[in-house]
Amino acid sequence: MTTSELHLSNGSTANAQYVLDIDPKRAGWTHSSLRIVELPSGGSHLFTTGDSEWIVLPLQGGCTVRTEGTEFQILGRESVFAGVSDFVYVPRDAQVQIASGAGGRFALAGAKCERRLPARYGPAPEVPVEDRGSGTAARQVRNFASADAFDCDKLIAVEVVTPGGNWSSYPSHKHDEYRPGEESELEEIYYFEIDGPNGFGYQRVFPSREGGTDVLAEVRSGDAVLVPDGWHGPSIAQPGHDMYYLNVMAGPGETREWRICFHPAHVESAEGYR
Repeated sequence: MTTSELHLSNGSTANAQYVLDIDPKRAGWTHSSLRIVELPSGGSHLFTTGDSEWIVLPLQGGCTVRTEGTEFQILGRESVFAGVSDFVYVPRDAQVQIASGAGGRFALAGAKCERRLPARYGPAPEVPVEDRGSGTAARQVRNFASADAFDCDKLIAVEVVTPGGNWSSYPSHKHDEYRPGEESELEEIYYFEIDGPNGFGYQRVFPSREGGTDVLAEVRSGDAVLVPDGWHGPSIAQPGHDMYYLNVMAGPGETREWRICFHPAHVESAEGYR
């Protein structure tokens, strides 16, 4: 795929329902999806989950999620930079309504799956928050749906906040082949928001195999980068502008796990920055 097909600028995938809509067909892969819906005050959105499991995650605002006769109240947050949010998991083969009295912006992180798990609420205080790296590679990772924090069938999703001027997603790493106990095969979406007007960042993906993915993208709020394969990182935040990204991952493996391989040329020099 070309750079323009892998770096999706703000609005380039918008349609009548979503301001961002990435499904496996659009991405050219098999499992990972991401949608973002914006609701006005008193607005609602109805969707069918189909063959995928989904997490409803507020980016800004709160909402009510109704599915299978159960109603979940999500308090949400003022922005992705305000802290962690509560969220709701909804299963495949279900109908879901999202409604918001005050309005807001909500991410739907999805993955094609096989098992049908029950709908559940994820409280914000139970989200593991990790301070990863050090120095100019320090960043905060919010593991709300990491493989060891919240049960899903295939979906893995985390948030990362990188302080202005810092690097994250470093050392460069990959997860594009199955090697038992060492590496898992996962398709990944990066969705970005930058704190402050006119802010930007950079995202690098480079080949791990001949003819593999090669992207150097200047990213702004609302942009997404697809990572079907390859070494990815660093993600670089403009000085003075914190950078947020939502990572959505899934793959064909029988076991849901996040196992990565660091780029061998970066490991020694990046000691302490992981």
